Amino acid sequence: MKMGESTQLQRVIGYFHGTIFLFSIIIGAGIFIAPKGVLKYSSLNVGVSLSIWAACAVVSMLAALSHAELGTTFPRSGAQYYFLKRSLGPFVAFFYLWINLFSTPAGIAARGLLLAGYITQPFYPGCLVPEMPKKCLALAILWCLGILNARGVKEVTWFQTVSTAVKVTVLGFISVTGIVLLVRGRRENLARFEKAFDAEVPDASQIAEAFLQGLYAYSGWGVLVRIAGELKNPGENIPKCVVTALTLVALIYLLVNVSYLAVLTPKEIVSSDAVAVTWMDRVIPSMQWAVSLGVSSSIVSSLNCSVFSTSRLWYMASQEGQLPLILSTLNIHSCPVAAVIQMLIFASILIIPSDLILLINYVGFTDWIQLGLMMMGLLKLRFQEPNLPRPYKVRLPFVFGTMAMSLFLVLTPIIKEPKLRKKKKNNLWVIEDKTRRLADCGRPRALRRASKARLAARRSGLEARRAPLWETPDGLRLAFHREAASEQSRLCRRTLSLAVKASVQQA
Repeated sequence: MKMGESTQLQRVIGYFHGTIFLFSIIIGAGIFIAPKGVLKYSSLNVGVSLSIWAACAVVSMLAALSHAELGTTFPRSGAQYYFLKRSLGPFVAFFYLWINLFSTPAGIAARGLLLAGYITQPFYPGCLVPEMPKKCLALAILWCLGILNARGVKEVTWFQTVSTAVKVTVLGFISVTGIVLLVRGRRENLARFEKAFDAEVPDASQIAEAFLQGLYAYSGWGVLVRIAGELKNPGENIPKCVVTALTLVALIYLLVNVSYLAVLTPKEIVSSDAVAVTWMDRVIPSMQWAVSLGVSSSIVSSLNCSVFSTSRLWYMASQEGQLPLILSTLNIHSCPVAAVIQMLIFASILIIPSDLILLINYVGFTDWIQLGLMMMGLLKLRFQEPNLPRPYKVRLPFVFGTMAMSLFLVLTPIIKEPKLRKKKKNNLWVIEDKTRRLADCGRPRALRRASKARLAARRSGLEARRAPLWETPDGLRLAFHREAASEQSRLCRRTLSLAVKASVQQA
């Protein structure tokens, strides 16, 4: 920045980098790890599954184009907040702000932990990664991204371009390889697509569930409205970037799913914890590192984009007087560094709890509540201020369709039976069986025998049943349930100590 110039946000993001921002936040780790959700709720019907992926792209396009009018009408950073305050009043804007104050740092912390887990897992083969190094690495990643954001917009856009190129290259490799294998492959692989709709057709509730799974993969298209104050010619570039990015993302998602189905059967996809890893193990086992590279670049670019865009929202709220004034201060690189630091402090605090992902499951649907409120405000301003300059004006059927979809996505989790229940008091946390690998990792034989004795004693004293699994959009698998402890478990503890002593003495 030159001497004598006033410090303010600079409009330096053009059409190309705006499209890169959309790519970086929409394409997450889910397409590498857990695309099986749509196929599972489509009753393993290949044709229905691919149709739902395409329909989710259309719905996301309609919602993104409706949402784009906010950024073109009010081309400033944090445009959603300013729009809600002007259309629906300061109370609704304050509600929107406080949801983001807690949900966004929680999402950043969760993705930081996920990225740290992928990076540290190769150092603990066959074992669960200890929590301490994973959390320390997650903190280091977040604060490194904070330093990058403090360096200004140009450094952030350069980083986003490189990380997006890496993950698009990996996805392109998967897509092209799958299509080549499909063309030159066996007859049964082709028959899977020739008879795509011959399988069982899912009912309405399953289709709704599959829709929810697919829309997670397209989330994040509203990021350009948050950073509209740093876009060149936002009235023209926001709609163009939305159309370009979502069209290419939809094409990539369809090709990647076709590639998965060209190599794996629907049952193999549904039974796999990480579809891309299973696919690569079947095609080129020596290149599994490429999948890890694609997942890591997806998460880190999404993290960086979230830090960048949310700091602009807090910057605008500070200027409007609903957050402390210090959050609107800019450094010499035109970055609201105080807002970035505050966000990273919140995210660092939220990294400490171990049940962080459960928080994300609770607050994830709030995005669609906020979108519904914005569409209501858009209609209100259309009638209250018809002469307001609007460089881009979305058609009303798009707005009503977006409101209907928001209502559907908000009410569906409420109507459905809750998956988390608290049945009894005085319960014990029981973790999924795969945590037993930690007990057998790097221990002497005597201690491993003692660990097995401890597990057998615990099972004899508890009413054991398999823990239910929950999958997050980023592919994390969690398994928690609470089981009532019986009186026998207390007796087993005494026999357990004797078994440990005896096994050690035998060794």
